[in-house]
Amino acid sequence: MSLVIGFSGASGAVIGGDLREVLLWGEDSHTGQLERELYSGEIRNDAELAQRAADLGVNLSIRDTKVKVQERDGVLVGEVSESDGGVVSKRRLYLTAGEYAIADIRDRHFELRTRESRISFVVLGNEVTKRIANEAIREEWKNGTFEHAIRVTITALETAAARTASVSKKHLILQTREKTGLSAVIERDRKEAEGTGA
Repeated sequence: MSLVIGFSGASGAVIGGDLREVLLWGEDSHTGQLERELYSGEIRNDAELAQRAADLGVNLSIRDTKVKVQERDGVLVGEVSESDGGVVSKRRLYLTAGEYAIADIRDRHFELRTRESRISFVVLGNEVTKRIANEAIREEWKNGTFEHAIRVTITALETAAARTASVSKKHLILQTREKTGLSAVIERDRKEAEGTGA
């Protein structure tokens, strides 16, 4: 997992995501240890991550090319994922002006967890990235304009990138003023996840 931040406001929606993908391989106990340290916030930058991987004998690949946010039919969509024993779990955020939804996808099962029609920031990621981003949002957000919400989203992404190696310094930001309904995009994703239609 890494970090996706969304904002659903009365006049628009914005979503931002980092681009980091960390791949580890080696002895299970050592990769598990490195993952725990990385996702707890103990490892703050790429140099520390590389050194700790070397100490544990874990092979490491860091790529900052994984696009986690996109726009589909006027709906902003962001996703974080994690792998456990070869099974990939995904948490997906859907945003439009004035509405958002969160779904979990795992092993051909699609569960809509939340659907809300209100002004809100939503943060997806591991516990440390969520904590850092939520703290930054609380400090910066003063119920301002849509443009202010965009700046707060960028600040939260930059703050997380400065404090943990699980988030890339580069990020992607998308926005929309559309008030498109989420249902059609969610239903397409449900059918795709469950293998029940195109």
